Amino acid sequence: MEETYLAKVLSDSSTPTELRPYYEKFRDLHEKKLWYQLTLQMDEFLRHPASQQRRLHIDLYEQFIRTFAKHINHLKLASFGVIVSRQYEEAADALAFLQKLVEENQEAEDKQDAYVLLTMEAAHFQLLLDDLAATKAAMDKCAKMLDTFKSVEPMVHASFYRVCGNYHKAKAEYADYYRNYLLFLACINVDAEMSKEEQVQCAHDLGISALLGDSIYNFGELLLHPILTSLQGTEHAWISDLLFAFNAGDIGRFESLIPRLSQELMLEASMPFLRQKICLMALIESVFRRSTYDRTLSFTTIATETRIPVDEVEHLVMKALCLQLIRGSIDEVAQLVRITWVQPRVLDTQQTQALLQRLSDWSDRVAQVAEYVQTQSPELFTHA
Repeated sequence: MEETYLAKVLSDSSTPTELRPYYEKFRDLHEKKLWYQLTLQMDEFLRHPASQQRRLHIDLYEQFIRTFAKHINHLKLASFGVIVSRQYEEAADALAFLQKLVEENQEAEDKQDAYVLLTMEAAHFQLLLDDLAATKAAMDKCAKMLDTFKSVEPMVHASFYRVCGNYHKAKAEYADYYRNYLLFLACINVDAEMSKEEQVQCAHDLGISALLGDSIYNFGELLLHPILTSLQGTEHAWISDLLFAFNAGDIGRFESLIPRLSQELMLEASMPFLRQKICLMALIESVFRRSTYDRTLSFTTIATETRIPVDEVEHLVMKALCLQLIRGSIDEVAQLVRITWVQPRVLDTQQTQALLQRLSDWSDRVAQVAEYVQTQSPELFTHA
């Protein structure tokens, strides 16, 4: 059957010239039963731009790959199926194809990673078909399975996090989308596996979700990720500026960017939330900049640094305490806030330099105390 298929393809005048050497290699390697080398050639072929035409992948999989499927790595075979599924024009047809592969891997205990990969890719098409319930069921099932694996190939985790992220995006669950998509990006080679357009869209979506996520008050991980640079020179470049303004608690910079929010209806509609969030970020930054012995702030100081009325300070601090952004206590009588802890942060270059300066100051104070003690009580110090 495989010889008939390859012979037919090679005799077909419509077969792209640049693909003919691949088919010839397929025939040669198959005859010699060099399955590993054949797998490598197949992987290269399926990713070749010229092979994306018509139904080349589908016919190749059904009429050739299946004939030697038992001889190649099961996870690689599953990845071939994922690539092939993307050539179907209808999402329902792609889903049916993947579900067939899922059933073939369901019972084998040594193929559970392939099962998870295929299940999550099928869930991707279920999501496209707006079947959120089936997508969620697949996510929950695969999450439990992944917890039992001793090791997982990055492609499996990437598929899981990508689908989970897109599910939360469809439900406008910004914080969950943000966390899952950052994990997805950690599992792939962004430049090799995402087009420039996809990178821009991803950076845009992550920026919006970071701003609107009700539990995200540290943007450092996104700000330091290379994907954010894809926004430079695009119409969405201002989103990067807005993220840096929030991360630094820079209310003035935020206010200068407010006219831009009309370009994103979700941000414009969430203006009250964004104002409260930038005030909280300003409070966090203000506390972070202070040394541990200088973290008792008056209501007036907080009002000045967050640009809110004094009578709203207590509510803002209580919000920060509830979100566990800070720990401490409020003295309503003295109108003081004593802060004992501030949420750890991923620091940008400027914040790291500020931390370095604080450590340098601390070192100097320790040296001064040691010198003072030695001067006052020289008998306690002996010299060799």
